[in-house]
Amino acid sequence: MVYKLIHQYGYQPDEIDLEKSVQFGTEVGTKAAGIIVYTDATKETPKIIRGQDINDFFIENADPIRIPKKNYDTPMMQRSHFLSGDVLLSIVGTIGSLSLVSDTIGEATGSCKIAILRSKRNYSPFCLAAFLMSKFGQLQIKRNTRGAVQMGLILKDLSRIRVPKFSEADQTQIETIVKKSIWVNRQSKTIYAQAQHLLESELVLDKLRFQKPVGYTARFSEMEQSRRMDAQHYQPQFSQLLSHLAYFKSKRIRDIRTYNRRGLQPVYFEHGPIDVVNSQHLGPQHIIYDGLQKASETAFAASSEGHIQMNDLLVYTTGAYIGRTNVYLRNAPALASNHVNILRLNSDIDAAYMTLVFQSIVGQFQTQKYLRGSAQAELYPTDIDWFVVPLIDSSKQIAIGDLVRDSLEKQQESKCLLEQAKTRVEQLIEEAVRS
Repeated sequence: MVYKLIHQYGYQPDEIDLEKSVQFGTEVGTKAAGIIVYTDATKETPKIIRGQDINDFFIENADPIRIPKKNYDTPMMQRSHFLSGDVLLSIVGTIGSLSLVSDTIGEATGSCKIAILRSKRNYSPFCLAAFLMSKFGQLQIKRNTRGAVQMGLILKDLSRIRVPKFSEADQTQIETIVKKSIWVNRQSKTIYAQAQHLLESELVLDKLRFQKPVGYTARFSEMEQSRRMDAQHYQPQFSQLLSHLAYFKSKRIRDIRTYNRRGLQPVYFEHGPIDVVNSQHLGPQHIIYDGLQKASETAFAASSEGHIQMNDLLVYTTGAYIGRTNVYLRNAPALASNHVNILRLNSDIDAAYMTLVFQSIVGQFQTQKYLRGSAQAELYPTDIDWFVVPLIDSSKQIAIGDLVRDSLEKQQESKCLLEQAKTRVEQLIEEAVRS
């Protein structure tokens, strides 16, 4: 319908044909290319961006896996290497989600769930990204999507999407807004990194070197107390961490919390007024507030155990990112799903500080220590109660917590700017249609 409107009202001469102006990435992924995921990855090894990583426009916010350099350098993989300015479009699963490759990403490639759009002509990739995010771009993507159970957008169908050609001044305006959005998002990440560094310095975590012996033993008394028979629970590095925390004022979670339980499986209501936070909304740093699912006021009233309050810690308790923790920093009613644990602390503890503790090795190691299950990892409220957490001076807690809150504000500002760029694209198209 959008295509017909544009064509009918004389916008055709100013269109750009994607088939001619964009170079498509190849459908290369973990199976097709025989990629071996590099489990012992370092920051220097190349990244592979999967479809699930394209849930945020800012690719720096993704948490990609890594692959060996020798796999990245193979001839088959070279055709899908990312370049700065590439627009990455999810074509399977969450179809239509997109990211823009920044100049700071380093060596990276993508899976077969992603299409790489690369401009051949003098057309701004920032404008292309803003257009594809707009209602006109998304409607065309939806129109060309195929399938029933497993929906998908095949590469040749992308050639049917028409992209408006804006004036140089309009392109510059849109590009400036998008670039500022990216810059503000980087500020958010920098501020969050400052908070992490401050926490590590206060707790001397950056100086810790953990033992990795070939074998180790556990006392029978420990096994009797914990009622755990799995070797994972007794790793020496966990004991080493707890011995280190003994040098600081520390307490178990059960002694400093007022509420600790999982949420409930909500009844979703598309246009409901109540936000629902499920595990997919818990990000590497902050809750992904955009796109929260909804519930009705009736469902909210009937699910008091799952109510989220401002400054609650929300913990990912089942699956891939178990232990990931975000602090809820809105003063709006919300529900937690059954795979999200609500942890409410005493009022004298800065919740934003504590979420960073959970995200650090303090929380990560204890998550590994107490998680249960083999095929499906689980972290239960009773196990979270056993976590030992450091309670540094309140002024230092607030200083770290303020950085976390500032980081979220910058992240929200960057998304507002992105929305401005998208809105401007829609205004220009609507003005052209009316003229």
